[in-house]
Amino acid sequence: MAKIMLCDDAAFMRMSLKKIVEGAGHQVIAEAGTGIEAVTKYKEYKPDIVLMDITMPELDGIEATKQIHEFNPMACIIMVSAMGHQDKVFAAIKSGAKDFVVKPFQADKIIACIKKNYVEV
Repeated sequence: MAKIMLCDDAAFMRMSLKKIVEGAGHQVIAEAGTGIEAVTKYKEYKPDIVLMDITMPELDGIEATKQIHEFNPMACIIMVSAMGHQDKVFAAIKSGAKDFVVKPFQADKIIACIKKNYVEV
């Protein structure tokens, strides 16, 4: 079971992701609605996996990913965003994201990404 942090400025999206990950037996230990909140909560909760939106207020998901990786280079961040353009995918991966899921997504795609990237310690 992975400990997961959800980062998205849309509460309904966090709720939807929470249902999916908890339904698969994982635990949501934190949620963030802004990039700054994502970085702060990552440092506090140290989740196994972060599901991160790209477009968020104050600090976008790509910059938040960079800051989280400065804190922990081994952080496992999966970008979940409607911005599926090639340049955004490249920027997300370059910033340290391990994977990318395009919205709208299927629950099985989210679960498959978590399974593929989660390394139990």
